[in-house]
Amino acid sequence: MERDKAGYRGRLAPSPTGRMHWGTARTALVAWLRARSAGGSLVMRIEDLDPPRVVPGTADDILRDLEWLGLDWDEGPFVQSERFDDYDAALDTLRARGLLFPCTCSRKELQALASAPHGDSDLGPRYPGTCLHTPIRTDRPAALRFRMARSEAFRDAVHGEQPQSEPDDFVVKRADGVYAYQLAVVVDDIAMGITEVVRGDDLLGSTPRQIALYRALGAPVPQFLHVPLGLGQDGVRLAKRHGATAIGEQRERGVTAETAIGILGASLDLVPPGTAISARELVPLFTLDHMSRAPFRFD
Repeated sequence: MERDKAGYRGRLAPSPTGRMHWGTARTALVAWLRARSAGGSLVMRIEDLDPPRVVPGTADDILRDLEWLGLDWDEGPFVQSERFDDYDAALDTLRARGLLFPCTCSRKELQALASAPHGDSDLGPRYPGTCLHTPIRTDRPAALRFRMARSEAFRDAVHGEQPQSEPDDFVVKRADGVYAYQLAVVVDDIAMGITEVVRGDDLLGSTPRQIALYRALGAPVPQFLHVPLGLGQDGVRLAKRHGATAIGEQRERGVTAETAIGILGASLDLVPPGTAISARELVPLFTLDHMSRAPFRFD
Protein backbone atom coordinates (compact mmCIF):
# COMPACT_ATOMS: atom_id res chain seq x y z
CA MET A 1 0.00 0.00 0.00
CA GLU A 2 1.11 3.55 -0.70
CA ARG A 3 2.81 5.72 1.91
CA ASP A 4 2.45 9.51 1.79
CA LYS A 5 5.38 11.87 2.21
CA ALA A 6 3.77 13.81 5.08
CA GLY A 7 3.82 10.71 7.26
CA TYR A 8 0.29 11.05 8.64
CA ARG A 9 -2.03 8.18 7.75
CA GLY A 10 -5.56 8.03 9.08
CA ARG A 11 -8.59 5.97 8.20
CA LEU A 12 -12.33 6.11 7.78
CA ALA A 13 -13.76 2.77 8.93
CA PRO A 14 -17.57 2.67 8.80
CA SER A 15 -19.57 -0.44 9.65
CA PRO A 16 -22.40 -1.14 7.15
CA THR A 17 -25.01 -1.92 9.81
CA GLY A 18 -27.32 0.96 8.83
CA ARG A 19 -27.34 4.36 7.17
CA MET A 20 -24.82 6.92 8.37
CA HIS A 21 -26.27 9.28 10.98
CA TRP A 22 -25.12 12.65 12.35
CA GLY A 23 -22.98 11.11 15.11
CA THR A 24 -21.06 8.86 12.73
CA ALA A 25 -20.63 11.72 10.27
CA ARG A 26 -19.29 13.94 13.07
CA THR A 27 -16.54 11.42 13.88
CA ALA A 28 -15.78 10.97 10.17
CA LEU A 29 -15.42 14.73 9.78
CA VAL A 30 -12.85 14.89 12.60
CA ALA A 31 -10.89 11.99 11.06
CA TRP A 32 -10.95 13.72 7.68
CA LEU A 33 -9.94 17.10 9.12
CA ARG A 34 -7.03 15.55 11.03
CA ALA A 35 -5.64 13.99 7.87
CA ARG A 36 -6.23 16.97 5.59
CA SER A 37 -4.86 19.52 8.05
CA ALA A 38 -1.72 17.37 8.42
CA GLY A 39 -1.29 17.03 4.66
CA GLY A 40 -1.56 13.27 5.10
CA SER A 41 -3.56 10.39 3.65
CA LEU A 42 -6.86 8.71 4.47
CA VAL A 43 -7.62 5.03 3.95
CA MET A 44 -11.22 3.86 3.51
CA ARG A 45 -12.07 0.52 5.14
CA ILE A 46 -15.47 -1.16 5.35
CA GLU A 47 -15.77 -3.07 8.65
CA ASP A 48 -18.24 -5.82 7.78
CA LEU A 49 -16.95 -8.63 10.02
CA ASP A 50 -20.27 -9.68 11.59
CA PRO A 51 -22.58 -10.93 8.78
CA PRO A 52 -25.87 -10.93 10.77
CA ARG A 53 -25.45 -7.21 11.54
CA VAL A 54 -24.58 -6.12 8.00
CA VAL A 55 -27.48 -4.43 6.17
CA PRO A 56 -27.20 -5.02 2.40
CA GLY A 57 -26.61 -1.86 0.40
CA THR A 58 -25.62 0.35 3.32
CA ALA A 59 -21.88 0.25 2.51
CA ASP A 60 -22.61 1.96 -0.82
CA ASP A 61 -25.00 4.37 0.93
CA ILE A 62 -22.31 5.38 3.43
CA LEU A 63 -19.69 5.94 0.72
CA ARG A 64 -22.17 8.07 -1.24
CA ASP A 65 -23.01 10.12 1.88
CA LEU A 66 -19.32 10.75 2.64
CA GLU A 67 -18.67 11.82 -0.95
CA TRP A 68 -21.68 14.17 -0.81
CA LEU A 69 -20.30 15.75 2.38
CA GLY A 70 -16.95 16.26 0.62
CA LEU A 71 -15.10 13.76 2.82
CA ASP A 72 -12.87 12.01 0.31
CA TRP A 73 -10.18 9.37 0.80
CA ASP A 74 -6.92 8.40 -0.89
CA GLU A 75 -6.88 4.59 -0.74
CA GLY A 76 -9.51 1.88 -0.70
CA PRO A 77 -12.17 1.01 0.04
CA PHE A 78 -10.72 -2.13 1.58
CA VAL A 79 -13.24 -4.65 2.91
CA GLN A 80 -12.65 -6.66 6.08
CA SER A 81 -14.60 -9.69 4.84
CA GLU A 82 -11.96 -10.03 2.09
CA ARG A 83 -9.03 -9.98 4.53
CA PHE A 84 -9.48 -13.24 6.45
CA ASP A 85 -6.07 -14.58 5.36
CA ASP A 86 -4.39 -11.65 7.14
CA TYR A 87 -6.34 -12.34 10.34
CA ASP A 88 -5.43 -16.03 10.22
CA ALA A 89 -1.76 -15.13 9.76
CA ALA A 90 -1.92 -12.87 12.82
CA LEU A 91 -3.52 -15.67 14.84
CA ASP A 92 -0.73 -18.01 13.72
CA THR A 93 1.84 -15.49 15.00
CA LEU A 94 0.08 -15.15 18.36
CA ARG A 95 -0.33 -18.92 18.64
CA ALA A 96 3.36 -19.51 17.95
CA ARG A 97 4.16 -17.12 20.80
CA GLY A 98 1.92 -19.07 23.17
CA LEU A 99 -0.52 -16.16 23.51
CA LEU A 100 -3.76 -17.91 22.51
CA PHE A 101 -5.92 -20.45 24.30
CA PRO A 102 -9.36 -21.99 23.60
CA CYS A 103 -12.31 -21.00 25.77
CA THR A 104 -15.78 -22.56 25.91
CA CYS A 105 -17.29 -20.14 28.46
CA SER A 106 -20.49 -18.41 27.42
CA ARG A 107 -21.11 -14.72 28.09
CA LYS A 108 -23.90 -15.67 30.51
CA GLU A 109 -21.54 -17.94 32.46
CA LEU A 110 -18.91 -15.22 32.67
CA GLN A 111 -21.45 -12.68 33.88
CA ALA A 112 -22.46 -15.07 36.66
CA LEU A 113 -18.81 -15.51 37.66
CA ALA A 114 -17.76 -11.88 37.30
CA SER A 115 -16.39 -10.27 40.43
CA ALA A 116 -14.73 -7.32 38.68
CA PRO A 117 -16.79 -6.16 35.69
CA HIS A 118 -15.40 -3.64 33.26
CA GLY A 119 -16.38 -0.03 33.63
CA ASP A 120 -17.30 -0.21 29.95
CA SER A 121 -20.27 -2.56 29.68
CA ASP A 122 -19.64 -3.04 25.94
CA LEU A 123 -16.52 -5.03 26.82
CA GLY A 124 -18.50 -7.51 28.92
CA PRO A 125 -17.39 -9.06 32.20
CA ARG A 126 -13.70 -9.35 32.96
CA TYR A 127 -12.43 -12.82 32.13
CA PRO A 128 -11.63 -14.82 35.32
CA GLY A 129 -9.24 -17.32 33.65
CA THR A 130 -11.65 -20.25 33.71
CA CYS A 131 -10.35 -22.00 30.57
CA LEU A 132 -6.78 -20.72 30.70
CA HIS A 133 -5.33 -24.23 30.96
CA THR A 134 -8.21 -26.53 29.93
CA PRO A 135 -11.57 -25.65 28.33
CA ILE A 136 -14.44 -26.41 30.70
CA ARG A 137 -16.72 -27.89 28.02
CA THR A 138 -16.23 -30.40 25.21
CA ASP A 139 -19.79 -30.24 23.83
CA ARG A 140 -19.57 -26.76 22.30
CA PRO A 141 -17.15 -24.96 19.96
CA ALA A 142 -14.39 -22.90 21.54
CA ALA A 143 -13.52 -19.26 21.06
CA LEU A 144 -9.89 -18.14 20.99
CA ARG A 145 -8.69 -15.78 23.72
CA PHE A 146 -5.55 -13.66 23.83
CA ARG A 147 -3.41 -13.90 26.96
CA MET A 148 -3.07 -10.26 27.92
CA ALA A 149 -0.08 -10.18 30.25
CA ARG A 150 -0.17 -6.44 30.90
CA SER A 151 -1.94 -3.21 30.09
CA GLU A 152 -0.27 0.10 29.24
CA ALA A 153 -1.15 3.65 30.06
CA PHE A 154 -1.61 5.77 26.96
CA ARG A 155 -2.43 9.31 25.94
CA ASP A 156 -5.55 10.16 23.96
CA ALA A 157 -5.48 13.39 21.93
CA VAL A 158 -8.88 14.45 23.33
CA HIS A 159 -9.22 12.69 26.68
CA GLY A 160 -5.60 13.05 27.80
CA GLU A 161 -3.65 10.55 29.86
CA GLN A 162 -5.38 7.20 30.36
CA PRO A 163 -4.10 5.12 33.28
CA GLN A 164 -2.95 1.53 33.13
CA SER A 165 -5.91 -0.82 33.46
CA GLU A 166 -6.30 -4.38 34.72
CA PRO A 167 -5.23 -6.86 31.99
CA ASP A 168 -7.94 -9.10 30.59
CA ASP A 169 -7.78 -12.22 28.41
CA PHE A 170 -10.14 -11.22 25.59
CA VAL A 171 -11.63 -13.01 22.58
CA VAL A 172 -9.85 -12.64 19.24
CA LYS A 173 -11.96 -15.19 17.35
CA ARG A 174 -15.47 -16.08 18.40
CA ALA A 175 -16.78 -19.61 18.78
CA ASP A 176 -18.91 -19.13 15.65
CA GLY A 177 -15.74 -18.41 13.62
CA VAL A 178 -16.16 -14.63 13.38
CA TYR A 179 -12.93 -12.67 13.90
CA ALA A 180 -13.21 -10.25 16.81
CA TYR A 181 -13.19 -6.50 16.21
CA GLN A 182 -10.16 -6.13 18.49
CA LEU A 183 -8.02 -8.38 16.29
CA ALA A 184 -9.23 -7.25 12.88
CA VAL A 185 -8.78 -3.51 13.38
CA VAL A 186 -5.26 -3.94 14.73
CA VAL A 187 -4.21 -6.23 11.88
CA ASP A 188 -5.74 -3.83 9.34
CA ASP A 189 -4.23 -0.71 10.87
CA ILE A 190 -0.80 -2.36 10.90
CA ALA A 191 -1.11 -3.44 7.26
CA MET A 192 -2.38 -0.02 6.19
CA GLY A 193 0.31 1.90 8.08
CA ILE A 194 -2.17 3.91 10.15
CA THR A 195 -0.39 6.45 12.36
CA GLU A 196 -3.46 7.80 14.18
CA VAL A 197 -6.77 6.09 14.96
CA VAL A 198 -9.69 8.53 15.09
CA ARG A 199 -12.99 7.04 16.27
CA GLY A 200 -15.87 7.54 18.71
CA ASP A 201 -15.09 7.60 22.42
CA ASP A 202 -17.37 4.62 23.02
CA LEU A 203 -14.27 2.66 21.94
CA LEU A 204 -11.87 4.30 24.39
CA GLY A 205 -12.09 1.26 26.69
CA SER A 206 -10.98 -1.06 23.87
CA THR A 207 -7.68 0.75 23.37
CA PRO A 208 -5.60 -1.09 26.05
CA ARG A 209 -6.55 -4.41 24.45
CA GLN A 210 -5.50 -3.21 21.04
CA ILE A 211 -2.22 -1.77 22.30
CA ALA A 212 -1.46 -5.22 23.77
CA LEU A 213 -2.08 -6.78 20.34
CA TYR A 214 0.19 -4.26 18.58
CA ARG A 215 2.95 -5.17 21.03
CA ALA A 216 2.38 -8.91 20.63
CA LEU A 217 2.50 -8.60 16.84
CA GLY A 218 5.71 -6.55 17.00
CA ALA A 219 4.18 -3.45 15.45
CA PRO A 220 4.39 0.24 16.40
CA VAL A 221 1.40 1.61 18.30
CA PRO A 222 -0.44 4.48 16.58
CA GLN A 223 -1.73 7.61 18.26
CA PHE A 224 -5.38 7.69 19.34
CA LEU A 225 -8.08 10.34 19.19
CA HIS A 226 -11.50 9.43 20.56
CA VAL A 227 -14.21 11.86 19.48
CA PRO A 228 -17.01 12.59 21.99
CA LEU A 229 -20.23 10.99 20.82
CA GLY A 230 -23.22 12.56 19.14
CA LEU A 231 -26.30 12.07 21.33
CA GLY A 232 -30.04 12.28 20.85
CA GLN A 233 -32.15 14.67 22.91
CA ASP A 234 -32.62 11.83 25.41
CA GLY A 235 -28.87 11.91 26.13
CA VAL A 236 -28.33 8.44 24.64
CA ARG A 237 -25.92 7.66 21.79
CA LEU A 238 -27.53 8.62 18.50
CA ALA A 239 -29.23 5.69 16.75
CA LYS A 240 -32.18 4.75 14.55
CA ARG A 241 -34.61 5.15 17.46
CA HIS A 242 -34.08 8.91 17.28
CA GLY A 243 -35.94 9.19 13.97
CA ALA A 244 -34.72 10.90 10.81
CA THR A 245 -31.05 11.14 11.75
CA ALA A 246 -29.63 9.56 8.57
CA ILE A 247 -27.45 11.88 6.52
CA GLY A 248 -28.94 10.46 3.32
CA GLU A 249 -32.43 11.43 4.46
CA GLN A 250 -31.28 15.01 4.96
CA ARG A 251 -29.83 15.09 1.45
CA GLU A 252 -33.08 13.67 0.04
CA ARG A 253 -35.01 16.45 1.81
CA GLY A 254 -32.95 19.09 0.04
CA VAL A 255 -30.42 19.95 2.75
CA THR A 256 -27.17 21.10 1.14
CA ALA A 257 -23.79 19.56 1.94
CA GLU A 258 -22.58 22.99 3.15
CA THR A 259 -25.47 23.19 5.61
CA ALA A 260 -24.75 19.68 6.87
CA ILE A 261 -21.02 20.38 7.31
CA GLY A 262 -21.95 23.62 9.07
CA ILE A 263 -24.13 21.72 11.53
CA LEU A 264 -21.34 19.22 12.19
CA GLY A 265 -18.73 21.99 12.45
CA ALA A 266 -20.89 23.90 14.92
CA SER A 267 -21.36 20.74 17.01
CA LEU A 268 -17.56 20.68 17.34
CA ASP A 269 -17.37 24.43 18.17
CA LEU A 270 -15.39 25.06 14.98
CA VAL A 271 -17.92 27.52 13.48
CA PRO A 272 -20.90 29.46 14.84
CA PRO A 273 -24.35 27.80 14.63
CA GLY A 274 -26.09 28.54 11.34
CA THR A 275 -22.89 28.57 9.30
CA ALA A 276 -22.95 26.99 5.85
CA ILE A 277 -19.46 25.87 4.87
CA SER A 278 -17.75 23.20 2.79
CA ALA A 279 -15.49 20.58 4.30
CA ARG A 280 -12.49 22.08 2.45
CA GLU A 281 -13.22 25.53 3.87
CA LEU A 282 -13.29 24.03 7.36
CA VAL A 283 -9.73 22.67 7.15
CA PRO A 284 -7.88 25.92 8.05
CA LEU A 285 -10.31 26.49 10.94
CA PHE A 286 -9.64 23.12 12.52
CA THR A 287 -7.46 22.70 15.59
CA LEU A 288 -7.89 20.41 18.57
CA ASP A 289 -7.48 23.43 20.85
CA HIS A 290 -10.71 24.87 19.47
CA MET A 291 -12.63 21.60 19.11
CA SER A 292 -15.29 20.76 21.68
CA ARG A 293 -14.30 17.96 24.07
CA ALA A 294 -17.92 17.27 25.15
CA PRO A 295 -20.69 15.08 23.67
CA PHE A 296 -23.16 16.98 21.52
CA ARG A 297 -26.94 16.58 21.57
CA PHE A 298 -28.45 16.70 18.09
CA ASP A 299 -32.00 17.98 17.75
